[in-house]
Amino acid sequence: MTGDDACRLLALVRNGQIADFLAEAEELGAADLADVLAEADEDERVEIVKLLPPSLSGSALWELPEEEHAEDTLAALEPGEAAEILEGLPDDDAADLLEDLEPEEQRRILAEVEDPEQREEVADLLQYDRETAGGLMTSQVVTVMEHESVGQGLDEIRRQADELEDFSEAYVVDGEGRLKGIMSFKRLVLSAPDRPLREVMEDPDVTVPPEMDQEEVARLMGRYNVSAIPVVNRDQRLLGRITFDDVMDVGEAEATEDLLRFGGVSGDEDLGAGWREAVRSRLPWLLVNLATAFFAAMVPLFFSGTIERLGFLAAFMGVVAGMGGNTGTQALAVNVRRLALGLIDFREFWEVIRKEMVVGGINGVATGFVAGLVATVIKGNPMFGVVVFFAMTGNMLVAGFAGAFIPMILKRFGIDPALASSVFVTTFTDTCGFFFLLGLSTWLLL
Repeated sequence: MTGDDACRLLALVRNGQIADFLAEAEELGAADLADVLAEADEDERVEIVKLLPPSLSGSALWELPEEEHAEDTLAALEPGEAAEILEGLPDDDAADLLEDLEPEEQRRILAEVEDPEQREEVADLLQYDRETAGGLMTSQVVTVMEHESVGQGLDEIRRQADELEDFSEAYVVDGEGRLKGIMSFKRLVLSAPDRPLREVMEDPDVTVPPEMDQEEVARLMGRYNVSAIPVVNRDQRLLGRITFDDVMDVGEAEATEDLLRFGGVSGDEDLGAGWREAVRSRLPWLLVNLATAFFAAMVPLFFSGTIERLGFLAAFMGVVAGMGGNTGTQALAVNVRRLALGLIDFREFWEVIRKEMVVGGINGVATGFVAGLVATVIKGNPMFGVVVFFAMTGNMLVAGFAGAFIPMILKRFGIDPALASSVFVTTFTDTCGFFFLLGLSTWLLL
């Protein structure tokens, strides 16, 4: 749906053409209705949610981008109205809508949910952090007992099917609810009805604990190419499952978070936040950057005598430091992403560093040669060109080192490399660039 279409539908509500709006709205999918809600102000959003069938309202609210704060709309409803909306959603989606509300507000709404089983399932899911496997999973699973036959298992699946979302496999459990295996529908259909399930079930490709980070869950799902992953506790009791659609948005969310952190912005900053929240999120890292910048500024201060006698060096300090910074940023971007995807093993620590230093060194020789020629032409002094060449080559070499070493060390110490690396890499390359250029100039030109 285009923005114009969303505005046209919203205009129907504003003009009191409710019947026309409902006729069109009921033909739309939840994602399209979410576009309409996103165009509305808060009062209009509440009005639209009340007009729509509860199941459609819930799906549309769930589809709203995070920065639109669907939970505010839910909180503006009467607890009974909000509960009716939640009743039309899967338990994990209902928990997603509730999780940003105050605990007391959550309890008031859940108390109005008629189905006690759904009420308990949603309350259980709210105990988990939203960015963990527990926060992603749904507790709605198809389970069969390991002692049953294939025929009995099929009967049980038919009985449970009406109560669940889409599913493609059944989980085989024992009397204590411990996961014993997985049965795909293909395997069930092809197996003889009298065969015990324990003889034909398959071992799960992968299971995850509820506390596992959502990014790791998404990586495992891609690695094993599965449509669902069972979530189990320490005793291997089945808690729920995470489906492919549950992790579709994880990659986008994590990439956005990494990009924000890479720019020195807290990954928790709301993309739709006002200026106060933006300042609170960004100022701390700007202050850290200011402190490290003063450290880099000490190098020119130390060589102040050289700069006074060779004032033209000031023009090339930014060039050498900037090229080092760009090289470090390139290496940093690659290695932070590789760390996030689990593509770097710490046993490869020195191999990764060696590769980035080789790349930085070769690029340094190439760009340093060009910069040296330009410096020679400008000043008419070949020795100055040599100084610029070696300063740039050296700085880009150490920039490659920093772009690999710093994020890996931060990761080893449990610090998010996407959040902190860029500050330290920039300081390191600026310091080294100034030191190489001014130090070589002092040695060779004075």
